[in-house]
Amino acid sequence: MPTTGNQNNRVLIIDDDVDVLHSARMFLKQHFNQVDTQEDPTQINSLISQNHYDVVMLDMNFRRGEHDGREGLYWLDRIREIDPNTAVILITAYGDIELAVEAMRVGAANFVLKPWKNQKLLESIEAALNRQQARGKVVSQKTRTKLGIVGQSAAMLQVFELIRKVAPTEANVLILGENGTGKDLVAQAIHHQSSRKGKAFVRVDVGALTATLFESELFGHVKGAFTDASHDKVGKFEQASGGTLFLDEIGNLSLAQQAKLLTVLQMRQVSRVGSNQEVSVDIRLVCATNQLISSTAVDSDVAFRQDLLYRINTVEISVPPLRERADDIPLLAKHFLELYAEKYQKPQPELIKPTLRHLQNYDWLGNVRELQHAIERAVILSSEPVLQSEDFALGLPADSPKAEESPATLDENERNFIKQALDRHQGNITHTAQELGITRTALYRRLEKFGL
Repeated sequence: MPTTGNQNNRVLIIDDDVDVLHSARMFLKQHFNQVDTQEDPTQINSLISQNHYDVVMLDMNFRRGEHDGREGLYWLDRIREIDPNTAVILITAYGDIELAVEAMRVGAANFVLKPWKNQKLLESIEAALNRQQARGKVVSQKTRTKLGIVGQSAAMLQVFELIRKVAPTEANVLILGENGTGKDLVAQAIHHQSSRKGKAFVRVDVGALTATLFESELFGHVKGAFTDASHDKVGKFEQASGGTLFLDEIGNLSLAQQAKLLTVLQMRQVSRVGSNQEVSVDIRLVCATNQLISSTAVDSDVAFRQDLLYRINTVEISVPPLRERADDIPLLAKHFLELYAEKYQKPQPELIKPTLRHLQNYDWLGNVRELQHAIERAVILSSEPVLQSEDFALGLPADSPKAEESPATLDENERNFIKQALDRHQGNITHTAQELGITRTALYRRLEKFGL
């Protein structure tokens, strides 16, 4: 009989070691009503799409001879795409503190080593469940719209109205906006306000896909289709069937990739790499880009097919940059203060009016994402009950006399912004690109451009 206060929660254990699955299930069944097990990680999509699991215990290594944990990070990302509310606890016999930190940063709730002590394992699961419940209470107290996006400015009210109108339809949506403005939140809001809200929401950063991975990732492949194809793989289109497929950075597609995508959208069928069998898919398409896309671009490498453009932008939604919605900064700052004070178990500091004015006068080239990281850093580093302007290390506000005397060019601002992000992550390209909201390839181009 379950003995904990979380006994009604569902737990899924994924590990290729049958003995581990059996022993973990036998122990956890004493504390939770539903404990499922699975040896094959390729079943993750169907399992999580059909059942809501509160906690997934995920092994970090499945392939024989692979011990670097990268496979676990891959499946962690897939779980987060399918159900962001599921807490994932990564398990491994190979302790690596750097990998543990990376896993926590990209969304893992915890990281435990095999062999574990049963009581320690139970405490880890219960802690993850308790954090979920506490987070739910905090979120319910936020000043938010029912769409889950913070904002009350006139510009954002227009965005909310467009979401309200388009979400119940099956229209394809193109979301435009700079990096860090919250295009992914708009896409999720459209999904959760639609008739498909009970189905999968699958996000793909198509700008990060190489030419060789594009078809395999989107359309899937069969075992033996190419050298590393050790098993059948379901593509993103099939994963999203019945739900919403969100293609981020759509403007980075080559003309060849655009042609393949257009064919699938027209036929509503995909063929896995290495197979001639057509599989029907039923998806709601939402796309996003941080750049203007045009079918009349001079450079053929960045031109966008007019017929594809018509298909993806039945409705366009433009998300304004933060500098154009400064009225929302106090709301956003309060939201992030509550979030990170709870996350780091610290008293929530106060933002006084001079500090708020400083935040509102700053340009925020990284938009809401930059504000979020600035608030998180201030909460972590400050031990005072009141946050001052100096706690944010933002430099001069946009309207300061010194700033007006020697205005920086856009390139100078971008270079400084990238350099600050690089410094914060001690030169780590992956983490810097994640913070900036761009692909590693795009970051490398900028580093070369600015000589960094």
